[in-house]
Amino acid sequence: MSDDNHHEISIVMPCLNEAETLAACIQKARQGLDSAGVRGEVLIADNGSTDGSIEIAEKAGARVIRVKEKGYGSALRGGIQAAHGRWVVMGDSDLSYDFSKIDGFVDKFRQGYELVMGCRLPRGGGTIAPGAMPWKNRWIGNPSLSFIGRLLFNCPAQDFHCGLRGFSREAFQKMELKTTGMEFASEMVIKATLKGFRIAQVPITLHPDGRSRPPHLKPWRDGWRHLRFMLLFSPRWLFIWPGLALVLLGLALGIPLGFGPLHIGSVQLDTNTMLVAGAMLIVGLQVVFFGLVTKLYCVAQGLLPESRQLTTILGLFSLERGILAGLVIIAIGMGFLMAAVLKWKAAEFGIISYPESLRLVIPAVVCVTLGVQTVFYSFFLSILQLKHI
Repeated sequence: MSDDNHHEISIVMPCLNEAETLAACIQKARQGLDSAGVRGEVLIADNGSTDGSIEIAEKAGARVIRVKEKGYGSALRGGIQAAHGRWVVMGDSDLSYDFSKIDGFVDKFRQGYELVMGCRLPRGGGTIAPGAMPWKNRWIGNPSLSFIGRLLFNCPAQDFHCGLRGFSREAFQKMELKTTGMEFASEMVIKATLKGFRIAQVPITLHPDGRSRPPHLKPWRDGWRHLRFMLLFSPRWLFIWPGLALVLLGLALGIPLGFGPLHIGSVQLDTNTMLVAGAMLIVGLQVVFFGLVTKLYCVAQGLLPESRQLTTILGLFSLERGILAGLVIIAIGMGFLMAAVLKWKAAEFGIISYPESLRLVIPAVVCVTLGVQTVFYSFFLSILQLKHI
């Protein structure tokens, strides 16, 4: 290895009791650096091993960093922050990834890519060796999560959760990653995509885990954690699109029913359906407001980058316009309510026809509720924008 100040690449591996496979991984990493013709180092980010992994790593010529904060993400972040290389290649130390073949990553780095993802899946040119991946991960977990990741964030990576990946240290600093667990891998790809980094992928082969003990990964638990994290990082898909869908469906059902029963084949829809449509409108608008509030909060906290669409929407919005819109909706609701009262008065405040009266009462209640929501959410959005005023 060369002088610390002249490393081109740091190969970083998280480690928690990997005595069985660590030495072989370090040897392959050194071979990979030599094969690619780059100066570099092998760095082990140890997360509290008690099986002699530290001694094995040091004897094999790797540099060891002890990371006290527990978690996959914590170990990697500690190792990456301590790395000397201009570029970093990270991967697990269980022999599932062949560090001797990093030439493709080096080529992409030199072409100016800021994040280079390994791809294990055949559709991206990768290979999964027999016994390397459980069937539920291969056919359900990874394809599904990768599809959702590409859908939510328009990410070009075919294998969203491949553990073998590389990036420049400058790009890593710009990502400002926060998570400490398995979500670290998802957060990296999401933030790189949202920040507009140049992303490439390199086909790789996934090999069977070389350890005799079960892996740290828990497929269902960790899969849910990745999915949950992706949804939380996408207020548009979690809140805004579902909310708008409810609003549109509520309008599509509610408006025709305001004029009388609706017949669809042998099915008759009436005021009961109108009540359900009103609930859709109320819930839908509230969910949309949740999405705007969440997006604005995440941008203000630096969790998400500035959004052109959000900037356009907020540019059209003002507290006064929101209050005015809310009051107009409330006035419409009060108009419906007044019409219902007059209808009741015409019956001398006695028994009236429920279906017909509900065609006035339901829109009245829905409009008043929507108007109140609009007024108070306008104040809420304005509070979140106070530092920008």
